Amino acid sequence: MGIAINKNGSSIAVHLIIINVLFWVAGQLLPKIGIDLYDRFGLHYWSGSGFKPYQFVTYMFLHDPNSIIHLLCNMFNLYMFGPIVERTLGKNKFLLYYFVTGIGAGIVQQLAWTYDLIPFAEDINRFIASGVNPPVNLGNGEFLRTIGEVNAFADEVYNSYLTVGASGAVFGLLLAFGMFYPNQPLYLMFIPIPIKAKYMVIGYALLELFCGVKNFSFDNVAHFAHLGGLLFGLLLILYWKRRNTRRIG
Repeated sequence: MGIAINKNGSSIAVHLIIINVLFWVAGQLLPKIGIDLYDRFGLHYWSGSGFKPYQFVTYMFLHDPNSIIHLLCNMFNLYMFGPIVERTLGKNKFLLYYFVTGIGAGIVQQLAWTYDLIPFAEDINRFIASGVNPPVNLGNGEFLRTIGEVNAFADEVYNSYLTVGASGAVFGLLLAFGMFYPNQPLYLMFIPIPIKAKYMVIGYALLELFCGVKNFSFDNVAHFAHLGGLLFGLLLILYWKRRNTRRIG
């Protein structure tokens, strides 16, 4: 793939950073007047009543409201890698790439949730098929005695699954940087040894896969969303490369 350097106009990556910061500030202020951005625009599990298709886009602009670290880490990486990938791809392709990787991350996260919730969904279907006979004991002194109560309980559980953040798109940018500049040395914090970009990307991918599969109880990071950003970024870059090769041939 050729490298198209665009030196004209302001950076889309910088605009994305500004939008993310504004959303985080709004997320701190709007609850005071009864508006919950996270419930409305965070990505809910597809089977819950809180899910809306547009959330595949809007969730990328929200970050952990309880800590600014989530926002700062993503925006730092967007600032470091975004402008370089943007100059390489050009503005239009960069924006398309950013949203494809972010949406792809959301899709993979939905698939991971669906897999995790298979036993729960099977239990719910069994309870409904039995006519809730006997009543479902929740183990805390509460019982579900009607199908309506079972459905409401299932919806409550489904709606508890929520993800926010630009991490999937940011991981997509890291992959693009690693593919365009594979031998560029990068440094990890507190490790004064340069690591080539291609090895950094591979290492991150393996780490995310390990953490996602292990599913540590103390870990609330959406590792499969990160892997989704890497996967969809790889597929899109390979598609562009193949299309350009066909045009040249």
